[in-house]
Amino acid sequence: MGAFLDKPKTEKHTAHGGGNGLRYGLSSMQGWRVEMEDAHTAVVGLPGGLDDWSFFAVYDGHAGSRVANYCSQHLLEHITGSDGFRGEDGGPERAPGQEPPVETVKSGIRAGFLKIDDHMRSFSDLRNGLDRSGSTAVAVLLSPEHLYFINCGDSRAVLCRHGQVRLSTQDHKPCDPREKERIQNAGGSVMIQRVNGSLAVSRALGDYDYKCVDGKGPTEQLVSPEPEVFEIGRAPEDEFVVLACDGIWDVMSNEELCEYIRSRLEVWDDLERVCNSVVDTCLHKGSRDNMSVVLVCLPNCPKVTEEAVKKEAELDKYLESRVEEIMETTGEEGLPDLAHIMRTLSTENIPNLPPGGGLASKRSVIEAVYNRLNPHREEDGESEEAEEGSTTTHLLEALRQFRVSHRGQYRQVLEEALSAIRQPTETAGETPGPSDTAPSPSPLQSPAPGPQSGKASPEDSNPSTA
Repeated sequence: MGAFLDKPKTEKHTAHGGGNGLRYGLSSMQGWRVEMEDAHTAVVGLPGGLDDWSFFAVYDGHAGSRVANYCSQHLLEHITGSDGFRGEDGGPERAPGQEPPVETVKSGIRAGFLKIDDHMRSFSDLRNGLDRSGSTAVAVLLSPEHLYFINCGDSRAVLCRHGQVRLSTQDHKPCDPREKERIQNAGGSVMIQRVNGSLAVSRALGDYDYKCVDGKGPTEQLVSPEPEVFEIGRAPEDEFVVLACDGIWDVMSNEELCEYIRSRLEVWDDLERVCNSVVDTCLHKGSRDNMSVVLVCLPNCPKVTEEAVKKEAELDKYLESRVEEIMETTGEEGLPDLAHIMRTLSTENIPNLPPGGGLASKRSVIEAVYNRLNPHREEDGESEEAEEGSTTTHLLEALRQFRVSHRGQYRQVLEEALSAIRQPTETAGETPGPSDTAPSPSPLQSPAPGPQSGKASPEDSNPSTA
């Protein structure tokens, strides 16, 4: 996990469905990562007589996909099967059709997370350290009267109500004061914004290397499997809920994503197409992580309008004409490459670009015109840009592997390597010649093997933040 490809894998897994007065669509893409470690759940109508309830979730795996895939198939049954989820544990009787008390449902959700985390620990590969994977989880449980937002880690769910972000889950990061206090109380530390300098999230399912502190309960470990659960009553103004892994949130804010989705819903009625557009846009905005998004549309979600469709068509036509104009102004070096065209357009004030998505969301339109006008192009029209990005990516990955391999000793190792470089220079008392600048191999060149338990953070996955 953590390593990157030379070119992103852009094939998508998509699905859609509906029922209980809602529609949903989803899309996931491997992107630049060597492995696809995301998973998802979409269930309309829950077992056990909860036909009018629905459940959606996104799981962002790290160090492998084992935990994420298992949770996508079994977390819901652990929640609905937990003691007290329906309030059938000796509490007062309810009338037929009456929902369980909110606190009962929230308690059942928490119990389900702890139960599945304890259950997976019994798997031989996870117990023996042959698989060190973990996964964040973000979900929404919809009843006829309530929305339950569930979060464990740094994936995120957002409710858009009346055109505004009404509620968002909170990311669980090691630097958060409450999370940091628990980590330190368990004997750990927070370095470079990571648990023990390695793991970039402070709550997750799996990750049992961080859950073995004697004398501490499951929610007191370095990494906790306990979710935060937020409840909000449903309202007629509710438009949609969007759940996504951090590969989406790395490059789009809550407001940007909601604005972008609203604008796409006014143009397309196909929710898979909307989700595909989100994933593609985030890829073009620079996300280098796996990307998954689930869109749940409620009865008041925006509808397709003639005006929005007309503006979209006019924008596409304008972009096509501008690309043609730029292509016609060829210089001595011949036709400009696609990267040059994107840079040129980014400096212009183009009206009616999708809010939140900007020019990146129209990359496919621009690329289609470019390919039509330049049939003899190289396979990669942005070879120079890709090569530069690949070099940066490999350097970032080497640094991350070095950091994971040496854990808390990485500073000492670096200092020793630097001392070895400086010593011949100080001894000679002069500027080092070519032979002096070739010391023994640095630890950065050949990192010692170690468990790849670090979840890649935005700092690792996005060269622009390096």
